[in-house]
This record gives sequence, structure tokens and C-alpha cells, in this order.
Amino acid sequence: MKKLIWLAILTAVTLALAAGAQAQSLTLNGAGASFPYPLYSQWAHKYHELTGMKINYQSIGSGGGIAQIKAKTVDFGASDEPLKVEDLDRAGLVQFPMVVGGVVPVVNISGITAGQIKFTGDLLAQVFMGKIAKWNDPAIKNLNPGLNLPDLNITIVHRADGSGTTWLFTHYLSLSSPEWQEKAGVGKSIKWPAPNSVGGKGNEGVASYVKKVDGAIGYVEYAYALQNQMSFAVLKNRAGNFVTPSIESFQAATANADWQKAPGYYIVLNDQPGDQSWPITGATYILVHKQQADAVKAKGVMKFFDWCYKHGAEMAQKLDYVPLPAKVVELVQATWAKEIKADGKPVWP
Repeated sequence: MKKLIWLAILTAVTLALAAGAQAQSLTLNGAGASFPYPLYSQWAHKYHELTGMKINYQSIGSGGGIAQIKAKTVDFGASDEPLKVEDLDRAGLVQFPMVVGGVVPVVNISGITAGQIKFTGDLLAQVFMGKIAKWNDPAIKNLNPGLNLPDLNITIVHRADGSGTTWLFTHYLSLSSPEWQEKAGVGKSIKWPAPNSVGGKGNEGVASYVKKVDGAIGYVEYAYALQNQMSFAVLKNRAGNFVTPSIESFQAATANADWQKAPGYYIVLNDQPGDQSWPITGATYILVHKQQADAVKAKGVMKFFDWCYKHGAEMAQKLDYVPLPAKVVELVQATWAKEIKADGKPVWP
């Protein structure tokens, strides 16, 4: 009897050591959106410390992430533009949301600090179309009577790569301005109508350009604005209130989201109702293949994101991202169990 007990203990220890060694030797590769990069990099670093598993995530933009996961050159892709069900089915992909964040306009105007300058959606569209070319234009001054706005040319800074942040921003401008919708439209990459414009790669590239160019205006995920100590704008929301970007205003925008009824978790959170809702809010998504060639890697991806959901909320909140509610996580993990398979068998749980 004692031999059997010791044999069982030895077997359990051996399996645990083997699992630990497997985790330490496993490296997972992901690529895509720069919107969540500040958070994903922290999650990956902490998870590596705890498990030994390496998570390499390249911040190359949503367009690049979608292309790489479709080409099967990475284990997971990331996008801030959700794909519709028909696109997911055509590519054999599953998508699921990870966190929610906000896109904010940022400016470089001497003497203007964070939260001082105000915009409506239509005014912002006119600026990004180049119809308003100077900071002391009457349309900007009338909305900001207390600010000392200079006789300074406006330089537009936009993303140079295919970007989900651009998709969220241009989607908001299209909701705010029929003229923007007609002349520029919505997309991860668009032909920018303003003549005085430059492109930066990633949220980090846009932030860098705005900080360097006197009179610049751009758009970045809120964490980049905070990390780079940038002057962000306040926006007039659907309720008619001027609101400041914050985790609370992003949470307010997600209050009406019904993930259970959203096919493929496709939800756009721009211009949501609510007194305190930030009008440019979006979820960031992970993309994986339904049919996995490597069961061990597939399981590793699921285990990493399971850990992020269960233990990464505090890190997310410190960077002003909104963690998903537990009920949404349960829905996502039910999707994993149902749709993600290797050799015809579920990889989760």
C-alpha cells in the first residue's frame, strides 16, 4: 500500500515538473495593435516571471496583426477593429475581447495643458480635414474662450500603418460629421484629407511626432498620452457634456454593451449614451485560429489569456484600461471550449 502511495506521489511530482519544464521552454508569438501594447507587455513580463513561459508581442498595428494571424506566422493576432462574423468564418478565426480603452486627441500648443482644450466631434473633423488650419481660428476660439490660442499652423499627425486606433478614431469622426464620412470615411488606413499632415508608426510614433512638432494634433490610446505626459483634449459626448478621458468615462461607455448578443463579440463603443461616456471608446481583441496545428501552443495561449483575465485587472486599471466583467470572461471561455480545437479535440479547458 505504501509503495502505491509513494508511486502516486512520484508520478504527480514528475508530471508537475514536466509541465513546469514545458511551460519554461514554450515561447508564444503575437503581433498587432499598439493600442493595448503598454498592458500586454506588462502582462507578458509578469507571466514570464511566474511561469517561465515567454510571450513575444510585436506592436505593429491592427492591420499587421490581422495579416500575420491569417498567414499563421504568429500564435495570436490583435486588433482594435473587430472583425465581422463572415470575415472570421472566411479566415477560420475566433476573436474575443481582452480589455476596453479610449482614444484621445492630443495637442502640442505652448501653454495648453492636459484637459484644457475642448472639441466637439464636428470641430475635430474640420481640423483633421484641414478646413481649420490655425489654432486661433474663430471656431476653436469660440469653443475655448478662456484659452490663449496662438496664430500657429495646425499640423495633423496620423498613423502611417494600418491601425485599429485609426479605425476607432475615423469611425467617431464619421459619426460626428457627414462631410468626413463622404470625403475621408472609416478605415485602418485612409487617405488623409488635410494637406499639412505627417504619419507616425504605432501609437508610440504618433505620440513622438506630436511632442516634437509645435502646433501638432494627433490621436493616441489614453495610456500613451499619460506615459508621455501629453496635453489631451476633452470632448463633447452624445449627452451634450464635455467629458475628460478616464477609466470612469470609458466604463460609462461600456455600460450598455451586451456581449452575449454580439455575433463574434463584434461591438463598437463609440458615441455611446450616458452623461459621463467618453465618445471614442473601444475594446481590443485577440484573434486565434479555430483549428490549431499545435495543441501545446494553443493551450499555452489560452492559459496566458486566462491568467490575464483572472489576475491582470489591477495592472489594466493602473494603465486606465477597463477589465472585462466576469460574465463576459465566462462567455469567452465557453467560446474557447466550443470552437478552438487541435486534432479535432478542444484545447480548453
